[in-house]
Amino acid sequence: MSQSTPLTVFVLSDSVGQTALQLAQAALAQYPNIKPDIIRFPFVHSVDKLTDVLSKAVPGETIVVHTLATTGLSEIAQNYCDAKKIASFDMMSPLSKLITAQTGLAPSGEAGALHHLNERYFDRISAMEFAVMYDDGKDPHGFLEADIVLLGVSRTSKTPLSLFLANRNVKVANLPIVPQAHIPDEIWHVDPKKIIGLMNTPEVLNNIRRERMIAYGLNPDTTYSDMDEIKAELDFAQDLYDKIGCQVINVANRSIEETAAIILEQTGLDFASSSTDHVN
Repeated sequence: MSQSTPLTVFVLSDSVGQTALQLAQAALAQYPNIKPDIIRFPFVHSVDKLTDVLSKAVPGETIVVHTLATTGLSEIAQNYCDAKKIASFDMMSPLSKLITAQTGLAPSGEAGALHHLNERYFDRISAMEFAVMYDDGKDPHGFLEADIVLLGVSRTSKTPLSLFLANRNVKVANLPIVPQAHIPDEIWHVDPKKIIGLMNTPEVLNNIRRERMIAYGLNPDTTYSDMDEIKAELDFAQDLYDKIGCQVINVANRSIEETAAIILEQTGLDFASSSTDHVN
C-alpha cells in the first residue's frame, strides 16, 4: 500500500475505547508508509448510535475495530459490516468465546466492566499523588515510603518514569543527582534493591539538553550541555550507584515504556499485571 492510499480506521467502544485504540495504533505502527486517519467513537451504548457510526464507514476505505462488550452490539456491528462489505475486526468476542468455552461461564455483557472504582483504582490515584509529592527529592522522607526510588542526573527521564510507574500502582520517589551535592541520609536507609540508578550516554544527554535549551529560547552551549561537565556528572552518578549497590539502567534510546518494563521486571513490582481497573 502506497503512502498516498487513504486508510480510515474507526475505533468503537461502549466504554472509552482505550484498549482498541492502543491495539490499532500498535498494528498500524508496523506500516510506516501509511498515515491513517484514526477516528475514535467511545460510549457506543445503543443500536441506534452504533448504526449511525457505522453508516459513516466507507467500504474499501474504512477499517472498523471495536471492543463492544454490551450484549448484542458486537454481533450487530459484525453483521452490518459483513452486509456492507466493510472490513472489521472484533477485539472482544473471540477471546470472550474462548473463556466461556473453557470455564462454562457467560460474560456479564457490561460496558466498561474493567473500570470499576475498586481498591486498585484508588491505589493508583494514591500512587500518582505520591509521585508528584516526592518528585525531584522534594521531601526525603518519601524515599523511605517508596516502592521504588529513581536516581539520575538531569534529563534521564526520572519524572516521566515516576508517573508512568505510578499508573501501574507503584509508589515512586526520585532524586536528581548533582556532583558534590548532598545525598539525603534517607537514601542510605533504603533497601538497595528498591533503588534504580538511571544512566545515559554523554552524546545522547548532550543532544537532549541542547534541544531543551533551544526550546526555551536560550543558548544551547552552556555548562549544562558541556560534554566534559556531562561526563563528570555521569561519573559521579555511577560512583554513587556503586556505593549504594543498586541496579543501573541506561535509558539512552529507550522509551519510557521500555525502561519501566525493565524496572518492573527487575524489582518484581508489577502490581497492575492482574489489575481489573483498566478500560476497554
